[in-house]
Amino acid sequence: MSEWQVQKLSDVIEIIGGGTPKRSEERYWNGDIDWLSVADFNNDFRFVTNSSEKITELGLKNSSTKLLQKGQLIISARGTVGCLAQLAKPMAFNQSCYGLNGIKDIIDNDFLYYFLKHNIGILKSKTHGSVFDTITRDTFEHIEINFPNLDKQKEIAEILGDFDKKIQLNTQTNQTLEAIAQAIFKSWFVDFDPVRAKAQALSEGKSEREANLSAMSVISGKAIEDLSQTECQELWEIAEAFPSELVENEQFGEVPKGWEISTIGESYNVIMGQSPSGETYNEQGNGTLFYQGRAEFGWRFPTPRLFTTNPKRMAKSNDILMSVRAPVGDLNVALENCCIGRGLCALSHKSGEFSFGFYQMKNLKSVLDVFNGEGTVFGSINQKDLKSIPVLNPHQEIIALFNKFIFDIDNKIKNNVKENQQLEKIRDLLLPKLLSGEMEL
Repeated sequence: MSEWQVQKLSDVIEIIGGGTPKRSEERYWNGDIDWLSVADFNNDFRFVTNSSEKITELGLKNSSTKLLQKGQLIISARGTVGCLAQLAKPMAFNQSCYGLNGIKDIIDNDFLYYFLKHNIGILKSKTHGSVFDTITRDTFEHIEINFPNLDKQKEIAEILGDFDKKIQLNTQTNQTLEAIAQAIFKSWFVDFDPVRAKAQALSEGKSEREANLSAMSVISGKAIEDLSQTECQELWEIAEAFPSELVENEQFGEVPKGWEISTIGESYNVIMGQSPSGETYNEQGNGTLFYQGRAEFGWRFPTPRLFTTNPKRMAKSNDILMSVRAPVGDLNVALENCCIGRGLCALSHKSGEFSFGFYQMKNLKSVLDVFNGEGTVFGSINQKDLKSIPVLNPHQEIIALFNKFIFDIDNKIKNNVKENQQLEKIRDLLLPKLLSGEMEL
């Protein structure tokens, strides 16, 4: 610890203000320069890699925005205060954020990231503003940073960074896996590709067997001769279960013959959340795990934060949790039995097949978006409106085959999330010990 020193944070970092090019100047927008707002890094990732809006060189030169360099930090200063990320490449940013850069040869930016991440609560407590909390340049005057020499800073950041690299890799893998599963769902239950393949084959005078082979090729994305015997057996069962004809429906247009039109209320068990009394809440783990609303949602599974000693409405493990207040329709999945507050509802498909229900609800996002603010300040959906939303109800056999087909995908996603939770626990245990010098390297 003798090598460590304490200084005001404002004395060892550069604080950089952002800005917005004139919206009325088309020449300033849709260029090649990333331009960040808090929405681009309001997540658990360490690195921000892209932005939803881009600006041009002209926009950069003719506004107060600045170009931050790779490795420098960005922190949200207004609105959603205290979101933090490190830049994966040079990017500009708006005036609701600050860019932060450690002074050369004094503070390493990787070390600075972990210092701020660990002390974000203290930073928020020093905010100003009569209506909305705001981080100002003065905020950094009131934070002290304890730091060792540069080499040790880099060692500490490297140890912690290895955890974040693995966590981010797992998360990116999960996003890819979920996109694959969603594409399969869309092919089977929205575009009806296997049904169309069979119908096309039969219309060309081919046999039922040839029609099934056509569907197998569509389902697998492979030529029949490239399939193994095991794959052929599995795909034949799936192809055979699909109808070979589409019929007109008033609500949905063309649908597979024999499939029914239902509603969420008819196809799903629905439990609307009810918040227990506030005095029953605690963060010490007493009672039942409690999720109030969207704020606790993670990428797929919510983050445990609160407990209640007097639970009202319960969701079961593997139930779909849906936000019923803006943003309506956001989804998570319960990893264990939990109490749900008025901001959520719990859904489970009556077939008992989780994956079908989850991806069907994800596919309804555009329908649920309608409830995000129609004639109200904050969007919401009530039980009656939710239960009345129409959905397609395939045969039980097809639903079960879909679950079986993507079981490995959803299982891998769950295992990756559980691994991330363990990595985060270890990282967060090491973080204060390394930053304080309690743990020697």
